[in-house]
Amino acid sequence: MEYLPKDPAILVSAINMLLRDEEFDTLEELCYNFNRDAEEIKDYLRGYGFVYSEEQKQMRPIGYDGKEDGR
Repeated sequence: MEYLPKDPAILVSAINMLLRDEEFDTLEELCYNFNRDAEEIKDYLRGYGFVYSEEQKQMRPIGYDGKEDGR
């Protein structure tokens, strides 16, 4: 993969795939590799209903863990 997609659903899928397949250990490392800011990605995807789970190392729908705001 040469770049991170812009479409939110495809971006979530790409991030989760790269982390799941152990291409990268953290979201920050993944973002650094693609010259993107991790906080910017988190904020962008939060607007589409996704939040990053540090515990599971993946993007998840807001509210999956019982937190209303996804933070």
